[in-house]
Amino acid sequence: MWDFGFFQAPYSHQQIWEYIRDYDSNPLRCGQLRLIIDVDGAPAGSVDLYDVDPANRRAMVGVMVAGRFRRKGCALAALELMADYAAGPLALYQLAATVAEDNAASVALFSKAGYELTATLPRWVRRGADFVAAHILQRQLPV
Repeated sequence: MWDFGFFQAPYSHQQIWEYIRDYDSNPLRCGQLRLIIDVDGAPAGSVDLYDVDPANRRAMVGVMVAGRFRRKGCALAALELMADYAAGPLALYQLAATVAEDNAASVALFSKAGYELTATLPRWVRRGADFVAAHILQRQLPV
């Protein structure tokens, strides 16, 4: 998964415990929300809101699904549930995602979830010694 995410290092055990201890469940206050995707009682991945901006009623969204759960519709369902939550209780106006252009499965997923390609950042994501562009995909939520 390292090639498709934007993190440089794994979380340490200590960081995870600190996150749990200090967790603030209000994404409008803390700026983020991570939810676990559950498939028949098994953790299948996560869907995140981050850079939540209540003043401009927008947030970034990301989704990761473990290999054995891919291509079963759980990522699309998670994005739809997150969009419903963002539009409803959070009263957000739009969501956006940053996806590397070589991640065709993720670009297709977000397109299927109603996101539109609105910008491209050339040479934005490092792939070894090379760089690939990142696409910004946006979805306007119902008002």
